[in-house]
Amino acid sequence: MNAAPADQIRLLDVQALDVRQSQLAHKRRTLPEHAEIETLNADHTQLRDLLIAAQTEESDTAREQTKAEQDVEQVRQRAARDQKRLDSGAVTSSKDLENLQHEIASLAKRQGALEDVVLEVMERRESIQERIAELTERVQSLQSKIGDATARRDAAAEGIDAEIATVTKEREVVAGTVPADLLTLYDKLREQQGGVGAARLYQRSCDGCRQELAITELNEVRSAAPDAVLRCENCRRILVRTPESGL
Repeated sequence: MNAAPADQIRLLDVQALDVRQSQLAHKRRTLPEHAEIETLNADHTQLRDLLIAAQTEESDTAREQTKAEQDVEQVRQRAARDQKRLDSGAVTSSKDLENLQHEIASLAKRQGALEDVVLEVMERRESIQERIAELTERVQSLQSKIGDATARRDAAAEGIDAEIATVTKEREVVAGTVPADLLTLYDKLREQQGGVGAARLYQRSCDGCRQELAITELNEVRSAAPDAVLRCENCRRILVRTPESGL
């Protein structure tokens, strides 16, 4: 294949723009905000799960408190009825009076025990509510941090996207000046060679694989026509001669 030396030099410009595109794409993928958001989201998920568990526990404890309070009320009402019977004088039998007084005393003891249960449940519920408040605050704080990191990531990505668009447009313009067959070969090699399809010959070495050309290879390069499209014997990339080739 043959191509004017100027066209081959422009191919290096295309290569430089392609490298820049790859660098920008890599920069976009590896923005530090990506890792930051991932960590924050993981923490947020963990705290949210803890919050849901605490809210569930609080709901269960609220039902437990309601049941304990109902038990107290039932005992209180029963004791009140017994006390009313006792005070009314309707019970005259000494044995019945003794039994009634004993029941009132037992109910008082039972009520005291149940009220202790209510107090214990209330204290436990208050502790859970405090934990819910703390977890809610931490979840909200993380949500704020996630929002801030997302905004920073989006702003950085927007700036990179704008630069990518500029480089892409410039690449289209420069590539449009390169002969189609040369550009086709370059694109094929670039795909095969990790994004680098053309390299300059600099100080007798290929800039693509960093290998110095052997004497025989240098002699072949020296004897080649100026418009001959050369290939590196080592990496097979298009080898472009420049004034710095050291020939």
